[in-house]
Amino acid sequence: MPDITMPRLSDTMEEGVIVAWLKQVGDTINRGDILAEIETDKALMELEAYDDGILEQILFEPGSRVPIGNTIALIGDGTRSTPGGSGGSNDSPAESGPASSDTAKGRVATSPTPSGSVGAQDNPIDAAGTVPAATHTGRREKSSPLARKIARELGIDLATVTGTGPSGRITRHDVESAHRTIESTPDTSADAAVTAIPTSGDYDEIPLSTIQQVSAKRLTQSKQQAPHIYLTSAIDVTDLLAFRAEINRTLEQAGKTKVSVNDLLVKAVATTLRTDPAVNVSILDDKLLRHRGIHLGIAVATPAGLLVPVIRDADRKPISEIAAETRDKAERARDRKLRADEMSGGTFTISNLGMFGIEQFTAVINPPESAILAIGAAKDELRLDNTQVITRSILRVTLSADHRAIDGATAARFLQQLTELLEHPLRIIT
Repeated sequence: MPDITMPRLSDTMEEGVIVAWLKQVGDTINRGDILAEIETDKALMELEAYDDGILEQILFEPGSRVPIGNTIALIGDGTRSTPGGSGGSNDSPAESGPASSDTAKGRVATSPTPSGSVGAQDNPIDAAGTVPAATHTGRREKSSPLARKIARELGIDLATVTGTGPSGRITRHDVESAHRTIESTPDTSADAAVTAIPTSGDYDEIPLSTIQQVSAKRLTQSKQQAPHIYLTSAIDVTDLLAFRAEINRTLEQAGKTKVSVNDLLVKAVATTLRTDPAVNVSILDDKLLRHRGIHLGIAVATPAGLLVPVIRDADRKPISEIAAETRDKAERARDRKLRADEMSGGTFTISNLGMFGIEQFTAVINPPESAILAIGAAKDELRLDNTQVITRSILRVTLSADHRAIDGATAARFLQQLTELLEHPLRIIT
């Protein structure tokens, strides 16, 4: 009978979080039915059934983090259905909660089936639905999902906790009691007062989303591996803003979507990359990849973290199409409805914080790209025109470049060409 495994839903996905099961044990499943919602490193995706049958077992409860390729549920003829409905915990509502990532990995079987997925018969779930939690001692202590989660957050080794639940199972109360005992024990370590996280309780713990965790990992690697260089240009966008107002009057009369300054910047960057593709590159081992396509990532802040929808072939699209596509993808990014392919394959990223009044900042390169452009807000500044002081709208942009792929002169030339284009905006559309 077919196993349901954690699929690879994006090119950078290594594991997924089961957000919710949309089917229950015993339900009849038809090919194409949506079984569950999976959170990847980029979006909230739907898990589709590829076989007909009966949902016999659910091996991971919502909140579990599971590596790709590992079995998460079983579909068959109904003969393998377990009493109680799933492989989840029998905790009371107060004891329910998501499993930690370490626990989820501990629940995955290690013997692969011929298809390469993990056989459910090896999954160490006992009859009560309790998962033994791995410890550094090599022993596995029976514990509830919430107990494991709290133990991980508090840094408690479950091997040191005595369980008071049925059959010696460790509950959340056991973990919290062990933590209180540790807190009440004086710490004579000289470094304890400096390095310990405050335990007074005057803070809220907010778990990082999958997107935030993956972003933190990848951007940390970017700063460690890519030697960043930063170049800033102050661009006079007075004429660009007037040009935008004229375009929007025309679009409004035609009943079309208005364009933003960011839309014009996207088009200008794409045009500059087409003219000089030396910044549209990536490093792969000892090779420099110069991309033929100009696919611009647009950084979008969402409640779950930073997402980067990609505008493919941005140099070939008119501004009105870029405006409509950017708005559509930004809205769907915030609603977690973007497909993985809509956030993949970017060759250059734009991050704009001008709408927050930020005048200038530097951004971290989004690997495997080699450059990112940070855009601030346009501000009125005084400028000297011959002998006359005038007011002009000045926009500051900062290019972060990977010095392994882009040297200072190449980066400077890119900004010089971009500045020339933005200060003569008619060239953007010609």
